[in-house]
Amino acid sequence: MDIATLQSRLGHTFSNAALLQQALTHRSHSSLHNERLEFLGDSVLNCAVASLLFDRFGKIDEGDLSRLRANLVKQQSLYEIAQRLELSQCLRLGEGELKSGGFRRPSILADTLEALFGAIFLDAGFDVANRVISALYAPVLETVDPKTLGKDAKTLLQEFLQGKKIQLPQYNVVATHGAAHNQEFEIECLVPKLDIHVFGTGGSRRAGEQAAAKLALESVQQVLAKAPVAPKKTRQRTTQLKLAGIATFQPDAPTESEKTSEARKQVRPEAAAGSSRPTKTSAAREQDSLPLDADDSKPVSSNQSKSA
Repeated sequence: MDIATLQSRLGHTFSNAALLQQALTHRSHSSLHNERLEFLGDSVLNCAVASLLFDRFGKIDEGDLSRLRANLVKQQSLYEIAQRLELSQCLRLGEGELKSGGFRRPSILADTLEALFGAIFLDAGFDVANRVISALYAPVLETVDPKTLGKDAKTLLQEFLQGKKIQLPQYNVVATHGAAHNQEFEIECLVPKLDIHVFGTGGSRRAGEQAAAKLALESVQQVLAKAPVAPKKTRQRTTQLKLAGIATFQPDAPTESEKTSEARKQVRPEAAAGSSRPTKTSAAREQDSLPLDADDSKPVSSNQSKSA
């Protein structure tokens, strides 16, 4: 890709071509490199993104806006924008960086993009730089969910699994495809406990992991939504009274069946005791069997008979 195509994709044509050339130059190439422009571009980018978020999300407070901005200006986000621009084809790298694949390294691409923002600011001012940044971030902002505060898929998956007390996912590189300057990584994501095994692809290992994590999160949520809810174990309802460090427990009130059973137990001893008491009929018979006195025809007790 030539410089004219890059400027067309950026939406700005440099009046000072030297600034553009310096922004594309890595420190491994020459002493006149892009690190100072990167420093300037970082501040321009933060200001522009802060303005975008302030206008777009009117109900989000300062803390959440700061976290959302930090996610949008981090290396991975810048790297993905640089990939859309095919910025790797315009980099000026030293021989060592070229051999080691520096043109596809996320850190180099992200830094170069920030340097371009700084160069545009020096070339045409903040308004033009803000317009370029706004256009590049438009598709990114469309996918931002304020509820997640712009967290990436890996972070969301990890937090979701931790909340459910499930082991964290495993990521493995399955294969790489394409030419050396335009490789695509195939990543697998495993959640063993839920038997989830998905694959994602991306222009870097990190991008592939993010794609796989997004699919895994969707699968985890579907599996847990279909899983039956385990019934809670019923515990004996107790009232705990704490007096002087001593806890006493009062069990639940007995049920109707328990009351009936207890009543039967209490009736049985009373019935047994009642059977041992003499009846009126037997008492009368005992009185009839005693000898009678000759004078008053009254029954004489055993003591009286002995005294006679």
